[in-house]
Amino acid sequence: MRALQLIGDKDLRQTEIDEPPAPGPGEARVRIQVVALNHLDVWGWRGMAFAKRKLPLVIGAEASGIVEALGPGASGVLPGQLVSIYGARTCGLCKACREGRDNLCEHVGGVHGFHLDGFACEYVNLPVRLLVPAPPGCDAVGAALAPVTFGTVEHMLFDNAKLEAGETILVHAGGSGIGSAAIQLAKRQGATVITTVGSDAKIEGAKALGADHVINYRSDRFEGVVRKLTKKKGVDVVFEHVGVDTWAGSMLCLKRGGRLVTCGSTSGVSAPTNLMMLFQQQLRLIGSFGCRMENMADAMQKMARGLVKPVIDTAIGFDEIDVALQRMAGRDVFGKIILHIEGRPTA
Repeated sequence: MRALQLIGDKDLRQTEIDEPPAPGPGEARVRIQVVALNHLDVWGWRGMAFAKRKLPLVIGAEASGIVEALGPGASGVLPGQLVSIYGARTCGLCKACREGRDNLCEHVGGVHGFHLDGFACEYVNLPVRLLVPAPPGCDAVGAALAPVTFGTVEHMLFDNAKLEAGETILVHAGGSGIGSAAIQLAKRQGATVITTVGSDAKIEGAKALGADHVINYRSDRFEGVVRKLTKKKGVDVVFEHVGVDTWAGSMLCLKRGGRLVTCGSTSGVSAPTNLMMLFQQQLRLIGSFGCRMENMADAMQKMARGLVKPVIDTAIGFDEIDVALQRMAGRDVFGKIILHIEGRPTA
């Protein structure tokens, strides 16, 4: 079967690998439909793996597929069913997993596409417990964006930051995949949304998603604009995933008792923190990683009902992956780049 394998740093190739065997006990064979690209793929492509991995490695951490066959004792999904795939190989046995908090698994085996073979191939065998059925009205693209793009944001905004109607939120990088999802989900919650973008060309796109105020961070200091927009009070929540470049400014944007929730560090992993501001302003800094499967199911229900929508920059084929990763590294995207495993739709 076809696959996209990382052979070495910035050496990504279309290859032919063996199809998986018949699914084992508790497993399903899944025919991959759509893979959504993430900065995790960019990091792996650059060689920024923060744990041991073996090359060659099939890339792709976020995907959807069709269940083709079930192994002995497998239940919970049916052949022919569209599913969204949880991207980490969790144990299913520890207390966190039993409580539905797989992103806190005590014995996680790694993240697919980064530490373990990912989903940019035609077929995979997976434990059925890691498959979340898509509801009617949610297509393969929506299901592919549920694990990271929407699931991560659901977990950040509602499980962790506890965003409420009437609050004001600053969403960084509103033109990114999770930024575009955060704008929609925060607006749907009834919040006032301020977002940053990296070019004037992205301003109208962010407004179309529901952003009330859009700041080009390359031409304006976003913290100054945010203070002005909030009459120096600051925002209730900052949705942070950029890291060093925005960290200090993000803290300045918070109102007293505000919450900063972060899931990423695309501009660097170490940032100074003003501790006096932290305790005097009684700020809350919240780390968030991945999501619960319930977040994925909830996101797909919202997509199925038309409450939120996937924002797609480009749909690509196997031979366009290098250009796609370069564009993502340069932040030259609005929304998501997706890979259709069976070829791009013609209509």
